[in-house]
Amino acid sequence: MADEYAEWSVISAAEAEQLAAGAHPDPFAALGPSDDGTRLVVRLPGAERVWAVNDTDEAELAPFPGGDGIFTGPALAYYRLRIRWPGGVTEEREDPYRFGPVLGEVDEHLIGEGRHRRLWEALGAHRISHEGVEGVHFAVWAPNAERVSVVGDFNAWNPTVHPMRPRGATGVWELFLPGLDEGTVYKYDLLGEQGRRLPQKADPVGFGSEHPPATGSVVRRLGRHEWRDREWVDRRAAINAVDAPISVYEVHLGSWRRAVADTESGRRPLSYLELATELVAYAADLGFTHIEVLPISEHPFDGSWGYQPIGMFAPTVRHGTPEEFAAFVDAAHAAGLGVIADWVPGHFPTDQHGLGRFDGTALYEHRDPREGFHPDWNTLIFNYGRPEVLNYLVSNALYWLDEYHLDGLRVDAVASMIYRDYSRRAGEWIANKDGGRENYEAIEFLREANAAAYAEHPGVAMIAEESTTFPGVTRRVDQDGLGFGYKWNLGWMNDSLTYFGKDPIYRRYHQNQLTFGITYAFTENFLLPISHDEVVHGKGSMYGRMPGTHADKLGNLKAFYGYMWGYPGKKLLFMGQEFGQPAEWNHNAELDWGVLHDPGHAGVQSVVRDLNRLYREQPALHRRDSDPRGFQWLLVDAVEDQVFAWLRRGAPEDPHVVVVLNLTPVERTGYRVGFPVAGRWIEALNTDSAAYGGGNRGNTGAIETEDVPAGDEAQSALLTIPPLSAIYFVEERS
Repeated sequence: MADEYAEWSVISAAEAEQLAAGAHPDPFAALGPSDDGTRLVVRLPGAERVWAVNDTDEAELAPFPGGDGIFTGPALAYYRLRIRWPGGVTEEREDPYRFGPVLGEVDEHLIGEGRHRRLWEALGAHRISHEGVEGVHFAVWAPNAERVSVVGDFNAWNPTVHPMRPRGATGVWELFLPGLDEGTVYKYDLLGEQGRRLPQKADPVGFGSEHPPATGSVVRRLGRHEWRDREWVDRRAAINAVDAPISVYEVHLGSWRRAVADTESGRRPLSYLELATELVAYAADLGFTHIEVLPISEHPFDGSWGYQPIGMFAPTVRHGTPEEFAAFVDAAHAAGLGVIADWVPGHFPTDQHGLGRFDGTALYEHRDPREGFHPDWNTLIFNYGRPEVLNYLVSNALYWLDEYHLDGLRVDAVASMIYRDYSRRAGEWIANKDGGRENYEAIEFLREANAAAYAEHPGVAMIAEESTTFPGVTRRVDQDGLGFGYKWNLGWMNDSLTYFGKDPIYRRYHQNQLTFGITYAFTENFLLPISHDEVVHGKGSMYGRMPGTHADKLGNLKAFYGYMWGYPGKKLLFMGQEFGQPAEWNHNAELDWGVLHDPGHAGVQSVVRDLNRLYREQPALHRRDSDPRGFQWLLVDAVEDQVFAWLRRGAPEDPHVVVVLNLTPVERTGYRVGFPVAGRWIEALNTDSAAYGGGNRGNTGAIETEDVPAGDEAQSALLTIPPLSAIYFVEERS
């Protein structure tokens, strides 16, 4: 055996030691067939005997002395490995180290430049057929690692068994493991600089994850869902346009509704397939045009609601598989609903299995905590100035739009990205190259992400949650804007909630909070958000924010929604607020559906349904949401009465709509309000209607104007305006 070993040995004792320790920097230089195809080295810790075999030949390999599972010998032209394990168990398997690379030169070039827009097709874990054999191809970016291995149950989580192939200057490591299939749990085991062992990491481009608190990545196939939404996608540009009615139902999937569980936990979140039936039907029935889901990316901590993601490419397994999430989106499209997902490219958590110091260095984040650590959330901030990181995030946006047909992304915490001093005191941040506070790199990232999204998926909606007066958020990138389609109007939200939270007797002192917003309402393409942020952390609920008795709260809430739906801007309402849930949102429990037995709460729900219907039916309420010609005050100076009226205009052929509010508990009868056009006006919606649990006070369905001037109008009408109410009048045209 010694002579045979001497003839076929192709590695040195030093290399054998490196392989046994899992520290060889280039395992394909030592393992597998030699360059001339005559000699073979394999490593199979624990094996007793090993043969190279094919259909006609076999050759036993010799143990390398002191090699800890290393065997050497002659290679066959095509071979498999026959392995005898202790106890006499014998199996045959493929040798991963006989296969060539999977990634090609184009992939390498684009990854190296940070310009691989479909990065998820190159990196991650893909079930493929390679050189005629089925298996999984793993690829990961870790440029400063000295060795990267794939570990899982398939190799007893032993990092010395399957070290990966380095791909030179790209910093990518890859390995094809034959025989693995969908559902395989895996991680990456890395050695950092000077051979330092690092925590095992989940796949940054993994498409699936284990159920938390387990942290492994899971091999999942992409593209398995057969989409049936071609017609929807073709119409999407019109559905998401600035002149379209957009009314968004924001949902945390884990706490919208729960089902009886078979475990001691009692009730479980609904699956994607259950949501595809129940949530989609509910949102469609209420007349919403879109569902917005809180971040769907995998996240380790339930209490983060998804805003601290680790699996940026993995739909959370809490509700099912990627294919089932795709089915949910498809079902929404079939019901006439768009699906928007919250997207979090601003920061990521410090969990050891995540992106932080991925290869032992500050790879995805900045090294200096003044740039790379977020003090508010104890999270790490992406290094947008690194081309590979920018590419990772841009391709992630495209991934969700491409693979899951999402109709848009709402980008979280934009202000924290574009300002270097966000939530930092003097000395805790680093100025830009010009000495200013703007984060040029983050701004460029947002522009690139938006430009790529609109170029590759025309008709989607990119939405910014941006809380400052940064200019041009919804201006085109080629016009020096950030390139978003819409911006959350957080100024409107704060002022409006402050006003409505006041006892009506004091509202006259806060009128400016209701009227000031119009001065900037058309500077961006705005979306009016009453989001999850307004009903957590001690803020209560929309019902709870309203003053007065139970009846007063319901009246105020219905009036608020009448005000909101009549105001310029697209609409967003967080789940539970559509029926006035009394309690603050709890992510660990379902909504309080039981309150719908109260006719008052059911009335709030009916108001929202009818507001959505009217908003869609009347172009004047949506066509010029971002155009100052679409709004005109009719009554704005009745300070003591707190009565307001305004006109909404659409195109010339569209009937005008007049919105009238009474925000005191005093009924106003014979109250004169100017109207822009003489004639008959239909009372299309009155929040005091008995159908909504109100007092049924109003104008008997319609009014006729008189040639009596009021305000700036030549004609007017005497109205009955119920207490704490909103009324919509639609111009009747012959």
